[in-house]
Amino acid sequence: MIILITGASHTGKTLLAQRLLEKLNYPYMSIDHLKMGLIRSGKTDLTACDDEKMTEYIWPVVREIIKTAIENMQNLIIEGCYVPFDWRRGFDESYLPSIRFICLAMTDEYIDAHFEEIKAHASDIETRQDDSDCTAGQLKKDNRLFTEGFKAAGEQIVLIRENYEESISGLLD
Repeated sequence: MIILITGASHTGKTLLAQRLLEKLNYPYMSIDHLKMGLIRSGKTDLTACDDEKMTEYIWPVVREIIKTAIENMQNLIIEGCYVPFDWRRGFDESYLPSIRFICLAMTDEYIDAHFEEIKAHASDIETRQDDSDCTAGQLKKDNRLFTEGFKAAGEQIVLIRENYEESISGLLD
């Protein structure tokens, strides 16, 4: 089984992946780690700020990792924001039953009510070097982009409206 977790920054993707790792004993891969490895090794001229171009660049690699894991009957959790809205197009029907897709998104109201809490938990699993660009306005914009894009592609969204823990509790079963 492949568990593919995506969503905007600060939605708890890495926390969910960590909890699933602990519960299921599946390894997990951070797309951010792959991204930074490619950037730091000089294999791309893209930067950490080139989100749209990075998705186009990195997704084919991630997609083929997923296919290989499925073909080898390996379990894997993959998390990160670099998943295109039309991600399913890269797989024929034989792969899709082996992929559990999860997109996390927060509502504007949740961000307004919990912004300081969101910021306080930003480094729960990984230490963020510079989080100064995280503003309530940017979070709202990013979450709307993910919600609208994946909904338009026919995907289900786990919408965090009031309580993060309650919103993800069913995903851990």
